[in-house]
Amino acid sequence: MPARPSRRLTTRLLAIGGAVALIGSTAACSSGGSADTGGKTQITFQTDNAPTTATTTKALVAAFEKANPDITVKVDTRPQGTDGDNLVKTQLSTGEMSDVFGYNSGSLLQALNPDNTLVDLSGESWAKDVDEQYKTTVSTDKGMYGAPFLTSFAGAILYNKKVYDKLGLTVPTTWDEFISNSEKIKDAGDVAPVIQTYGDTWTSQLLVLGDFANITAQQSDWADQYTKHKESYTEEPALAGFEHLAEIKDKGLLNKDFASATQAAGLKMLADGTGAQYPMLTNAIATIQQDNPDAVDDIGAFAIPAANAADTTLTQWQPNSLYIPKTATGDKLAAAKKFVAFANSSEGCKVQNDTSTPGGPYAISSCTLPDSVPPIVSDVAKYVSDKKAGSALEFLSPIKGPNLEKICVQVGSGISSASTGAKQYDQDVVQQAQQLGLQGW
Repeated sequence: MPARPSRRLTTRLLAIGGAVALIGSTAACSSGGSADTGGKTQITFQTDNAPTTATTTKALVAAFEKANPDITVKVDTRPQGTDGDNLVKTQLSTGEMSDVFGYNSGSLLQALNPDNTLVDLSGESWAKDVDEQYKTTVSTDKGMYGAPFLTSFAGAILYNKKVYDKLGLTVPTTWDEFISNSEKIKDAGDVAPVIQTYGDTWTSQLLVLGDFANITAQQSDWADQYTKHKESYTEEPALAGFEHLAEIKDKGLLNKDFASATQAAGLKMLADGTGAQYPMLTNAIATIQQDNPDAVDDIGAFAIPAANAADTTLTQWQPNSLYIPKTATGDKLAAAKKFVAFANSSEGCKVQNDTSTPGGPYAISSCTLPDSVPPIVSDVAKYVSDKKAGSALEFLSPIKGPNLEKICVQVGSGISSASTGAKQYDQDVVQQAQQLGLQGW
């Protein structure tokens, strides 16, 4: 996922509405501009070319320039996905990176060799307000290099509260309770207990990737041991995600068109109550808000349940981050730090609230959610405030095989068993781990 997966789950797994295609066009990138233009310091800010990013960026730059009339910001864009990743690495290695750039948090950051390429931001005034879980995803032993931008989101079970209320169901805290709820929904009649949408293959990964915080709740060093090739998905606790995929198919709990349905169709089912529960990213609420606004308050979210209630933990995707390359110096460095600080100030947070739909809480206490947010967001925020949330695997390990979504479709369709799928995925990651030069592979 991860792609976020191309965040890597932000471009492989993350695109709301299922728009996951990687954009292969050449970015209009440059770090040009003199240090002083018309008496003003000019800096460049590079972002990906997603439409939602562009909307927030435009508003943020305008507000910053108004508050800092001696600084101008030139916005550069780059492709999403692998093309964008490669461009960031190339520009950092050649000293051509923009003065501020937005990029992934977590394992993808470590591939940028941050100790040598990025400015340590741990001494900035806003750094003390950063959430500790987020901080670990942008730090090394030598410094903290990122500042959060936009909100976090989670992998969860989205559910229709009207269906739950009608049948007298309560939010499950164990997997057995989830299956019991699902069987009661099935027995009641026309509502699909669990929505799956393998027509958009990336959506098949949620029960595996969204289960990861349950794994670390049981074994805190699992990600580290996995990276060292000392843990695998063929054994518990990691095998559970594949077993869940198989079980909901074996027990006939899926929508009839699970093999061909798209994410958009799945969200519509959830919104109109023809489907009760949907393993999905919580930022999908933006699509529901756009397409079925009257249903927003009917949708809640709960963590994918573990076998034991004590281990049930919400899997959280940390927000992207803002970084400053070491090539930014002098007036440009000072201006870049001002821009990063502004993005995490109350005024910068207001811009983010006004131009984007949150999928969860912010990762810095200076940013607060609007007074009125969809129930999904409140549900995620409560897990975080109760310290019952943990980061997704992609923030803790660089390993994610390219074929996970295909393997999950096979297991979720009954073509492969859970154990076979887990074994295939363990084999799938070997080449990537070897290419990364990881020890033990």
